[in-house]
Amino acid sequence: MSALILCGLQLPAATSDTAYAAPDTSVTNKQNFSTDVIYQLFTDRFYDGNSSNNPTGSAYDASCTNLRLYCGGDWQGITDKINADYFTDMGITALWISQPVENIYSVVNYSGTSITSYHGYWARDFKKTNPYFGSFTDFENLISAAHAKGLKIIIDFAPNHTSPAMETDSSFADNGRLYDDGTLLAGYTGDTAGIFHHNGGTDFSSLEDGIYKNLYDLADINHNNSQIDTYFKDAIKLWLDLGIDGIRVDAVKHMPFGWQKNWMSAINEYKPVFTFGEWFLGANESDPNNYQFANESGMSLLDFQFNQKVRQVFRDNTDTMYGLDSMLTSTAANYNQVNDLVTFIDNHDMDRFKTGSVDNRQLELALALTLTSRGVPAIYYGTEHYQTGSGDPDNRGPMTSFSETTTAFNVIKALAPLRKSNPAIAYGTTQQRWINNDIYIYERKFGDSVAVVAINRNLSSSASISGLLTSLPAGTYTDALSGLLSGNSVTIGSGGAASTFTLAPGAAAVWQSTPAQTTPKLGHIGPVMGKAGTVVTIDGRGFGSSKGTVYWGTTAVTGSSILSWEDTQIKVIAPSATAGQYNIKVRSAGAVDSNAYNGFNLLSNSQVSVRFIVNNATTSLGENVYLVGNTAEIGNWTPAKAIGPLFNQIIASYPTWYYDVSVPANTALEFKFIKKNGSTVTWEGGSNHTFTTPASGTATVTVNWQ
Repeated sequence: MSALILCGLQLPAATSDTAYAAPDTSVTNKQNFSTDVIYQLFTDRFYDGNSSNNPTGSAYDASCTNLRLYCGGDWQGITDKINADYFTDMGITALWISQPVENIYSVVNYSGTSITSYHGYWARDFKKTNPYFGSFTDFENLISAAHAKGLKIIIDFAPNHTSPAMETDSSFADNGRLYDDGTLLAGYTGDTAGIFHHNGGTDFSSLEDGIYKNLYDLADINHNNSQIDTYFKDAIKLWLDLGIDGIRVDAVKHMPFGWQKNWMSAINEYKPVFTFGEWFLGANESDPNNYQFANESGMSLLDFQFNQKVRQVFRDNTDTMYGLDSMLTSTAANYNQVNDLVTFIDNHDMDRFKTGSVDNRQLELALALTLTSRGVPAIYYGTEHYQTGSGDPDNRGPMTSFSETTTAFNVIKALAPLRKSNPAIAYGTTQQRWINNDIYIYERKFGDSVAVVAINRNLSSSASISGLLTSLPAGTYTDALSGLLSGNSVTIGSGGAASTFTLAPGAAAVWQSTPAQTTPKLGHIGPVMGKAGTVVTIDGRGFGSSKGTVYWGTTAVTGSSILSWEDTQIKVIAPSATAGQYNIKVRSAGAVDSNAYNGFNLLSNSQVSVRFIVNNATTSLGENVYLVGNTAEIGNWTPAKAIGPLFNQIIASYPTWYYDVSVPANTALEFKFIKKNGSTVTWEGGSNHTFTTPASGTATVTVNWQ
């Protein structure tokens, strides 16, 4: 990182935040990844550290030319590269590894093509390890090695399904069998315990169709089953106990919202870690259900809107910088915690960013944007070596090199540490400062810290930049990339006005100022959902060293309910207050208030998943049925906060409606169903329905429309 030069005096890049020292940058902070850069790798494709655990026979290809078979990568290989400082040299601070659980061993034959579970998504036992990746001891060694180097470990986790299965052929592959630490729970055929859904495959025509039908031919888990609910809560606790720091949840679009919220509540009560889900969105697609999930489930998401737009602008040239700016503006409004979204330019389910027709500089500029933009950046393995591959499995090839000399590697190396040293990049708001079709200059700002990023995606034409206004103090600023992407210094006059300068073809530059923050500024809260008594970590700057007050709305938390108070971090116990959405703010010991952090969901109690069913609820065109009742989880009798619209096609058919809802455990509920058509609301008649929720497990309550 370049030094900051102000008025001819050379100053340190940060006066209050030393890289890797403040609590919010520590590997022990499992709730906050804002200061981290994630590296996503496929365990089997990264590095083979122990050849003795490789598969034998037809499941294994030592040459890794058949990318549908195992290649031999394992946790020992990842550990070896951790100890060789490959990741820390690059500035990476978190590793997202393949799902670690035991997968099926059989080779599946699809129309003459042999495929294995090398990817980790065909689970058979979520309480055992995949032996081709290693033992529990190997996994614990991986965690220990990572933590010793300041690296967090995120596991992929796929509770949506097990493995390929056919209802009519119990001998097909592993028949989707699910085991509980070696004990068979069920196979897909003859599933008398109701472990799976048996509704055929989804055609993706609706949210409901995708949830309650099989994703492709994978045996779809029935989360309304109490045995399954307990199983997945126990399974994730096992991995939390092993010391993982984060969870990436596969296919969240294809599981009931209510069950996932109840599962996240259990995680937050036990050992909360940063958790983000996969909800796929195509190019130019937005989805209100996606926003609702991110804002209410307690789980963040992979940022597919960011991904698709960056690919359009920097890779495919099908949109301009105006489209990029519009996406950043709209998502900032749609997501309560936009800085928790995990940003990326490619992954294992799409063509790699780099193809033969894509210039290396296009990828380098996309990396520069991702590493300095809002959200938590994730780099797909091999990107630092311009690895190519179109579609599955070509986009999952073996790691081609561990060289540390490429420009892409060094772009990551230069920019990744800024997330720890400059809170504007970790926590800041984003403001467009100068734009045309090819040029985007944006400012990240957090309190008094500022970063200004300039990118010219045009690889053949330079641009003269005049009239640029910033929040940078007067002075001359060197490029934090040290000219690696043809960037230059910039001179700022009074009022933040930049002198006219030239931005070279394909250039990117980062200029920053990070003075000490003397007033409280709140940057991150985690978890963002919990009941009274939940320990919440608040990160930011300028809190001071003496205890002040934390506010949930107007409810003040003081004294022993504040477990620790440091200048950059506070740990506090969530108060007993009326359940609902709260803004949180901090008041320093000097009686100075911070900004408000939006969207903490204070729950009524521990949660359980309950399926609500209402019969004979006929509707007219445009009407839908919703659930509302006497707790915050079901809207507190407020139609605008009612749950729904309910489903009516698969588990039950119209005029019967249903929905799986996360509700407080062991609680006497009162509820009704309503019909909504725009602003018109029609209530049920009669007395309130009543139901006492179970203390654990799941339940179903069925009533008739009154």
